[in-house]
Amino acid sequence: MPRSQDPSPRLPASGRRQPLAEVGEVALLKVVTVNATGAFLDWGRPKDLLLPFGEQDFRPAVDKSVLVKINVDEQGRPVASMRLDRFIKDEAEGLAAGDAVTLVIGDRTELGVKAVVEHRFWGLVYHDEYQAVGSRPPRRGERLTGYVKRVRDDGRLDLTLQPLGGARRDLAGERIMAALDDGEGFLALNDKSPASAIKAQLGISKNAFKQAIGGLYRQRRIRLEAAGIRRVEPGADPGVE
Repeated sequence: MPRSQDPSPRLPASGRRQPLAEVGEVALLKVVTVNATGAFLDWGRPKDLLLPFGEQDFRPAVDKSVLVKINVDEQGRPVASMRLDRFIKDEAEGLAAGDAVTLVIGDRTELGVKAVVEHRFWGLVYHDEYQAVGSRPPRRGERLTGYVKRVRDDGRLDLTLQPLGGARRDLAGERIMAALDDGEGFLALNDKSPASAIKAQLGISKNAFKQAIGGLYRQRRIRLEAAGIRRVEPGADPGVE
């Protein structure tokens, strides 16, 4: 029987509170019960979420996770559906290049990975976009902040995982300055450092790093040294070693 009696969100064995999913969202949820009514999903609430047989693309097993859209039925009760294409549009509205958006990662394709944008529209993150910020593709069901790279003539969205233009440089610069603060004013990275080392330490691509340190140097906020980058106090000459 699905749970219904506990008045507070469920705490798993680890003691961490399960994140709540909301009506209107797309989420990857675990199957906790299957009976003659359908499957019941853990959505972080005391009463499990029904996934009716009629809304299933396949019969999910207990402990497996499924990507669903959370809706309400004719009686106003929350229900889930695996049939995302009935609710997620290919043609986006009200978005423009550079907009920051919430992404929920869907299936892989030959070109990259599909993602649900703002729980309403489909978009695509191309392989080279996620390879620029990490070695692995985003996982199915993972929720990320992304950015609209382009709105195509047909309304379809090309997505990126990094801010565009100046916003991207600002984000990279903020991370570099924070790392300098943590390192007592020194960061052992420079434009010759491997992309993997820059990604591991700062979470940004090498290209974004190089653009950011160029901007910070021009602003006289850092000095470029053979072994890395050093923070410059206001009014000092940055110089180059």
